Amino acid sequence: MWSTREVAELAGTTVNTVRHYHRAGLLEEPERTSNGYKQYRARHLVRLLQIRRLRDLGVPLAQIETVGTAQGSDSSRALLAIDADLASSIERLQRARAEIRAILDGSTTTDVPAGFEDVADRLSDSDRSLVLVYSQLYDDSAMSDLKRMVASEPAGAGAELDALTPDADEPTRQRIAEALGLSIARHLSDFPWLLEPAEHLSRSPQETQETFLETLGELYNEAQLDVLVRAGALAREQVGAGVTGAAPEPAPPDVPVTGTGGAPEDGGGGSGR
Repeated sequence: MWSTREVAELAGTTVNTVRHYHRAGLLEEPERTSNGYKQYRARHLVRLLQIRRLRDLGVPLAQIETVGTAQGSDSSRALLAIDADLASSIERLQRARAEIRAILDGSTTTDVPAGFEDVADRLSDSDRSLVLVYSQLYDDSAMSDLKRMVASEPAGAGAELDALTPDADEPTRQRIAEALGLSIARHLSDFPWLLEPAEHLSRSPQETQETFLETLGELYNEAQLDVLVRAGALAREQVGAGVTGAAPEPAPPDVPVTGTGGAPEDGGGGSGR
């Protein structure tokens, strides 16, 4: 017979873990001596070893009773579910290791969403931050289209906007806005869902808009935001006039736009540069 400490050591675990198994109903309480000390027997040690074996296989505590005691189909179903979870975890870890290797080799970066590594050099620091936020607001299909928008723009397309200072004069703002508006209009034509993005949102339209505007306000200065608003309005005018061949109805109300190569707007519309 063994004390709690002794049986824990034999099973390769800790006293606290043994007590936790008692509380979870996985390990029966042993008899006690006249002075109140627990006396564990071989059956307790065997049960502890069984539990540890299942835990090493990745079986959650809540399923140990089913897997360890059930026979036939019940146990098989539980094990198949656990195996599927393990396969998913292995795949995720393998992807993570591949990305880490790429980062160590200097062939990728961590400040853009997964999948955007090969277009990261086309994005400014602000654009990279915004794209990261977008990945939490829009679904995979929208992000895939956003990557295509970025890739379609020539290198350095957003350099003038990125370099715009808060005291930029009126002619400079208008000139950049007009050039940016043409790019936005093209993206609205190529990706019509930007005008009605609701089905691509991962969050509510209100939360998406609030997050979008809060992020823009921190990433871009007053002059840049002014240019983005102007460019978005110009693009909507062009789309509404059929300049790009898109549907003639106008986009939803004005909301700032951003992102080298194009990006969705808030919950009510979208574009980019």
